[in-house]
Amino acid sequence: MGPLIPNGIIPEEWNSIIAIIIGIFFGFILESSGFSSSRKLAGVFYGYDFAVLKVFFTAALVSMIGVLYMDYLGYVDMTQLYVHPTYLWGAIIGGVVMGVGFVAGGFCPGTSLCAVAIGKIDAIVYVIGIMIGVFIFSELFELFEPLYNGYFYGNITLMDTFGVNPYWFVFIFSLIAIVAFLVSDFVRKRTKKIFY
Repeated sequence: MGPLIPNGIIPEEWNSIIAIIIGIFFGFILESSGFSSSRKLAGVFYGYDFAVLKVFFTAALVSMIGVLYMDYLGYVDMTQLYVHPTYLWGAIIGGVVMGVGFVAGGFCPGTSLCAVAIGKIDAIVYVIGIMIGVFIFSELFELFEPLYNGYFYGNITLMDTFGVNPYWFVFIFSLIAIVAFLVSDFVRKRTKKIFY
């Protein structure tokens, strides 16, 4: 379980059950927020709805501030947290493929499953496409492996990459988020006149 739950309070056998409960709540919140709508999700690329951008920026900021604060108070040791390894080419190409899929289909993998759960046909087609892509990738993995494992940078973060103090990084990231919110509101108001 998470770093705030000491060993012994919740048995390890409950991990899967807790994960399912969290997943159900996450799906419910996605659906309640309208994130199972491909129009709402694609709106960020067309300039008429920036809810996705604002939610992701807010989630990243709250998470960073929360982790740093808990590290400061001694509840969490940041050096013990898992950092996913960085394979530069895999990340860039995967990001481009997912971005094109996001714009074309109006879903990301998580929101597509949420939309499938409520029976949306476009999401079902999207998820079938994901499964076909996964199958092709797994069958041709030997061909893709040099690209997949290329330019390994280790378990680094943006703070490590830029050599910035974590607290300064959060401050700078907060300023970037505020600017992004202001710009997105300006663009949305301009686009609203065109679409409506």
